[in-house]
Amino acid sequence: MTGTFDYIVVGAGTAGCLLANRLSADPNVSVLLLEAGGRDNYAWIHIPVGYLYCISNPRTDWCFTTEAEAGLGGRSLAYPRGKVLGGCSSINGMIYMRGQARDYDQWRQMGCTGWGWDDVLPYFRKPEDYYRGADEMHGAGGEWRVEEARVRWDILDAFQDAAEALGIPRVDDFNRGSNEGSSYFKVNQRGGVRWNASKAFLKPVRHRRNLRVETGAHVRTLLFEDGAVRGVAYDRDGTAQEARCRREVVLAAGAIGSPHILELSGIGRGAVLQNAGIPVLKEHRSVGENLQDHLQLRCAYKVSGIRTLNEQASRLAGKAAIALEYLVSRSGPMSMAPSQLGLFTRSDASRETPNLQYHVQPLSLDKFGEPVHPFPAFTASVCNLRPDSRGSVHAVSGDFRKQPAIRPNYLSTESDRHVAADAIRLTRRIVAQPALQRYAPKEFKPGDRYQSEEELVEAAGQVGTTIFHPVGTCRMGVDPDAVVDPRLRLHGVAGLRIADASVMPTITSGNTNSPTLMIAEKAADMILADAR
Repeated sequence: MTGTFDYIVVGAGTAGCLLANRLSADPNVSVLLLEAGGRDNYAWIHIPVGYLYCISNPRTDWCFTTEAEAGLGGRSLAYPRGKVLGGCSSINGMIYMRGQARDYDQWRQMGCTGWGWDDVLPYFRKPEDYYRGADEMHGAGGEWRVEEARVRWDILDAFQDAAEALGIPRVDDFNRGSNEGSSYFKVNQRGGVRWNASKAFLKPVRHRRNLRVETGAHVRTLLFEDGAVRGVAYDRDGTAQEARCRREVVLAAGAIGSPHILELSGIGRGAVLQNAGIPVLKEHRSVGENLQDHLQLRCAYKVSGIRTLNEQASRLAGKAAIALEYLVSRSGPMSMAPSQLGLFTRSDASRETPNLQYHVQPLSLDKFGEPVHPFPAFTASVCNLRPDSRGSVHAVSGDFRKQPAIRPNYLSTESDRHVAADAIRLTRRIVAQPALQRYAPKEFKPGDRYQSEEELVEAAGQVGTTIFHPVGTCRMGVDPDAVVDPRLRLHGVAGLRIADASVMPTITSGNTNSPTLMIAEKAADMILADAR
């Protein structure tokens, strides 16, 4: 036994760091925060371009892989998830994005009272420290720093000009309820350095005597007494340990980790648990279902007569210049998020709000972690913001160390395949505008030989890959099949809440890190209110 606490938070990622901060603010309340990974003291976490060295690195990443995906031609994808203090905020693209007001209003219409746009906006603003100061949409003085990117590229400006020629306007801020238009992304950085959830919410309160943080703590199972969750069993450095709680256990292990822990504890679909050799404690047929993710289609073009990062980053002298610029001014390519320019638009005129997001980069490479190409090029990644395809995450064994089976089921619906084809067509129309044609762009991924609907769907399956936004596997709702209720309490089991991206009923229209932070902020309020 490691002790008894009022609250146990499982997962010190984006949500868990904030929850630990808020719940331990009362000195009369004790909090245990468990993190399977280690400390965030790896230098590449903090240098923005270091995501290249954190993804697929077991020091910082769970290094999950998906099952073979039929929609992607049978390919299995690397599926990065943060395994370190700060979680995915320590290895992600640092993009500050809330999504659209429509996303949250839809949650409310689905029965999730208290989760409409007007309800959640205060929880976006509360932790925020926006570089321009506070207004009706943004907060200032909070822990979550939001700044402008510290780099610009002529090739990206040209892409903006081309998009504007097609009626996609330039905007200044994607985070005011409507994100339609194009802009350089705002980022979670402070002075050109990554600002992760550990720095923002955990490090300032590590001195609190009522907060205990354990790293290297991999949860085995939840512990029950009289049908209620009353603690967790976990492995730390090869030693089995247990901790008990007086009030609640809060799962903040993410869209992969939280349903896996439930299933390891005997909560889930009976057939799934039986196949994994896990005794069924509570039949809950939706646990691990409803997986949603944004599939990015990486369209790449060679260009001439304009500078891209490829030429500089593929030469030793260029790399030295990049390092010097960052050392002197914390700017330049080493300060770059993986994507710099964003566009939100519609795949066709019938869409109520934008259903496509572009991440445009002044570079090209075969995949993250590999060298850039030696020729000048840019990449326009485009994803369907509201996919109809639904996947799953399920335990395959009672061994907590064995990764669950992850099946996103990309492009498994006719509507998703059609949007994918339309997205590639739209990309080509943007590139065909005079603002970009002056640089003689030549498509080499997927390649202009793909023209018909059937061929474009095939191309999408070849170039598509995750953009790292899994959500929905512990869906919130009021229907009998929902996993948690709108106060994030597990249906049918006392003493347990879930507060992470897994509770989203539907995926948000953009990057999912800051919506996850909002969920944690709102969850903390509800937990404290219910304890009074």
